[in-house]
Amino acid sequence: MSEALRAPKTSWHLDRLRRMVSGEAPPPPIARLIGFRLVAIDLGVSRFELDAAPAHANPMGTLHGGVLCDVADAAIGCALASTLEEDETFTSLDLAIKFFKPVWTARLTAVARVIRRTRTLGHLECEITDEGGSLVAKVYSSCMVLRGEMAKGR
Repeated sequence: MSEALRAPKTSWHLDRLRRMVSGEAPPPPIARLIGFRLVAIDLGVSRFELDAAPAHANPMGTLHGGVLCDVADAAIGCALASTLEEDETFTSLDLAIKFFKPVWTARLTAVARVIRRTRTLGHLECEITDEGGSLVAKVYSSCMVLRGEMAKGR
Protein backbone atom coordinates (compact mmCIF):
# COMPACT_ATOMS: atom_id res chain seq x y z
CA MET A 1 0.00 0.00 0.00
CA SER A 2 1.27 3.42 -0.85
CA GLU A 3 -0.28 5.12 2.16
CA ALA A 4 -1.28 3.96 5.62
CA LEU A 5 -4.70 2.37 5.84
CA ARG A 6 -6.81 3.72 8.67
CA ALA A 7 -8.56 1.10 10.78
CA PRO A 8 -12.32 1.57 11.17
CA LYS A 9 -13.69 2.66 14.56
CA THR A 10 -15.68 -0.57 14.70
CA SER A 11 -14.40 -4.02 13.76
CA TRP A 12 -17.77 -5.65 13.06
CA HIS A 13 -17.01 -6.60 9.43
CA LEU A 14 -13.44 -7.74 10.15
CA ASP A 15 -14.62 -9.82 13.14
CA ARG A 16 -17.30 -11.49 10.98
CA LEU A 17 -14.72 -12.34 8.32
CA ARG A 18 -12.36 -13.74 10.95
CA ARG A 19 -15.19 -16.01 12.11
CA MET A 20 -15.47 -17.31 8.53
CA VAL A 21 -11.75 -18.07 8.47
CA SER A 22 -12.00 -19.98 11.76
CA GLY A 23 -15.11 -21.87 10.64
CA GLU A 24 -17.33 -20.27 13.30
CA ALA A 25 -19.41 -18.57 10.59
CA PRO A 26 -20.49 -20.13 7.29
CA PRO A 27 -19.02 -18.97 4.00
CA PRO A 28 -21.25 -17.12 1.55
CA PRO A 29 -23.26 -19.34 -0.82
CA ILE A 30 -21.11 -18.43 -3.85
CA ALA A 31 -18.00 -19.78 -2.06
CA ARG A 32 -19.72 -23.14 -1.54
CA LEU A 33 -21.00 -23.19 -5.13
CA ILE A 34 -17.61 -22.55 -6.74
CA GLY A 35 -15.46 -24.11 -4.04
CA PHE A 36 -13.21 -21.27 -2.93
CA ARG A 37 -12.46 -20.50 0.71
CA LEU A 38 -11.35 -17.51 2.76
CA VAL A 39 -8.17 -18.61 4.52
CA ALA A 40 -6.78 -15.33 5.93
CA ILE A 41 -8.04 -11.83 6.63
CA ASP A 42 -6.51 -8.71 8.11
CA LEU A 43 -7.10 -5.00 7.74
CA GLY A 44 -7.16 -4.31 4.00
CA VAL A 45 -5.87 -7.75 2.95
CA SER A 46 -7.57 -11.09 2.27
CA ARG A 47 -6.41 -14.46 0.99
CA PHE A 48 -8.59 -17.06 -0.70
CA GLU A 49 -7.78 -20.52 -2.02
CA LEU A 50 -9.39 -22.52 -4.81
CA ASP A 51 -8.60 -26.04 -5.91
CA ALA A 52 -9.16 -25.69 -9.64
CA ALA A 53 -10.58 -28.93 -11.04
CA PRO A 54 -12.17 -30.24 -14.25
CA ALA A 55 -15.56 -29.06 -12.93
CA HIS A 56 -14.28 -25.46 -13.38
CA ALA A 57 -13.27 -25.96 -17.03
CA ASN A 58 -14.38 -23.99 -20.05
CA PRO A 59 -15.13 -25.75 -23.38
CA MET A 60 -11.39 -25.84 -24.15
CA GLY A 61 -10.65 -27.72 -20.94
CA THR A 62 -8.86 -24.95 -19.05
CA LEU A 63 -10.08 -23.08 -15.99
CA HIS A 64 -12.92 -20.75 -16.96
CA GLY A 65 -11.90 -17.10 -16.68
CA GLY A 66 -15.14 -16.28 -14.89
CA VAL A 67 -14.11 -18.54 -12.03
CA LEU A 68 -10.92 -16.51 -11.65
CA CYS A 69 -13.05 -13.35 -11.67
CA ASP A 70 -15.31 -14.82 -8.98
CA VAL A 71 -12.51 -15.75 -6.59
CA ALA A 72 -10.78 -12.40 -7.16
CA ASP A 73 -14.05 -10.50 -6.64
CA ALA A 74 -14.59 -12.34 -3.34
CA ALA A 75 -11.04 -11.59 -2.19
CA ILE A 76 -11.38 -7.94 -3.19
CA GLY A 77 -14.74 -7.64 -1.45
CA CYS A 78 -13.41 -9.10 1.79
CA ALA A 79 -10.30 -6.92 1.73
CA LEU A 80 -12.48 -3.82 1.38
CA ALA A 81 -15.08 -5.04 3.88
CA SER A 82 -12.34 -5.32 6.51
CA THR A 83 -11.97 -1.52 6.34
CA LEU A 84 -15.67 -0.67 6.71
CA GLU A 85 -17.51 0.70 9.70
CA GLU A 86 -20.41 -1.38 11.01
CA ASP A 87 -23.00 0.83 9.26
CA GLU A 88 -21.18 0.84 5.90
CA THR A 89 -21.39 -1.48 2.91
CA PHE A 90 -20.03 -1.17 -0.61
CA THR A 91 -20.73 -1.91 -4.24
CA SER A 92 -18.28 -2.69 -7.02
CA LEU A 93 -17.86 -0.09 -9.74
CA ASP A 94 -15.60 -2.11 -12.01
CA LEU A 95 -13.44 -5.20 -12.28
CA ALA A 96 -10.61 -5.68 -14.79
CA ILE A 97 -8.64 -8.89 -15.13
CA LYS A 98 -5.44 -9.75 -16.98
CA PHE A 99 -4.80 -13.46 -17.63
CA PHE A 100 -1.18 -14.64 -17.77
CA LYS A 101 -1.32 -18.41 -18.14
CA PRO A 102 -3.83 -21.22 -18.54
CA VAL A 103 -4.71 -23.50 -15.65
CA TRP A 104 -6.13 -27.02 -15.77
CA THR A 105 -5.89 -28.26 -12.19
CA ALA A 106 -4.03 -26.39 -9.45
CA ARG A 107 -4.30 -24.97 -5.97
CA LEU A 108 -4.76 -21.26 -6.61
CA THR A 109 -4.25 -18.47 -4.11
CA ALA A 110 -5.89 -15.06 -4.53
CA VAL A 111 -4.46 -12.26 -2.39
CA ALA A 112 -6.33 -8.95 -2.51
CA ARG A 113 -5.11 -5.65 -1.07
CA VAL A 114 -6.63 -2.24 -0.61
CA ILE A 115 -4.34 0.12 -2.54
CA ARG A 116 -6.16 3.33 -1.66
CA ARG A 117 -9.20 3.95 0.51
CA THR A 118 -11.00 7.25 0.81
CA ARG A 119 -14.27 7.98 2.55
CA THR A 120 -16.26 7.06 -0.56
CA LEU A 121 -13.98 4.90 -2.74
CA GLY A 122 -11.74 1.89 -2.48
CA HIS A 123 -9.15 0.91 -5.09
CA LEU A 124 -7.94 -2.67 -4.86
CA GLU A 125 -5.78 -5.22 -6.62
CA CYS A 126 -5.65 -9.00 -6.46
CA GLU A 127 -2.95 -11.39 -7.59
CA ILE A 128 -3.85 -15.00 -8.30
CA THR A 129 -0.96 -17.45 -8.23
CA ASP A 130 -0.62 -21.21 -8.57
CA GLU A 131 0.97 -23.53 -6.00
CA GLY A 132 4.41 -22.81 -7.50
CA GLY A 133 3.96 -19.07 -7.01
CA SER A 134 3.56 -18.37 -10.74
CA LEU A 135 1.24 -15.46 -11.56
CA VAL A 136 -1.98 -16.70 -13.19
CA ALA A 137 -3.96 -13.43 -13.24
CA LYS A 138 -4.00 -9.91 -11.87
CA VAL A 139 -7.25 -8.12 -11.10
CA TYR A 140 -8.06 -4.48 -10.38
CA SER A 141 -11.26 -3.10 -8.95
CA SER A 142 -12.82 0.13 -7.72
CA CYS A 143 -15.64 0.09 -5.19
CA MET A 144 -17.98 2.72 -3.80
CA VAL A 145 -18.53 2.84 -0.04
CA LEU A 146 -22.19 3.16 0.90
CA ARG A 147 -23.63 4.47 4.14
CA GLY A 148 -26.95 5.68 5.47
CA GLU A 149 -29.98 5.03 3.26
CA MET A 150 -27.76 3.75 0.43
CA ALA A 151 -26.35 1.01 2.68
CA LYS A 152 -29.66 -0.30 3.97
CA GLY A 153 -30.63 -3.77 2.85
CA ARG A 154 -27.22 -4.63 1.37
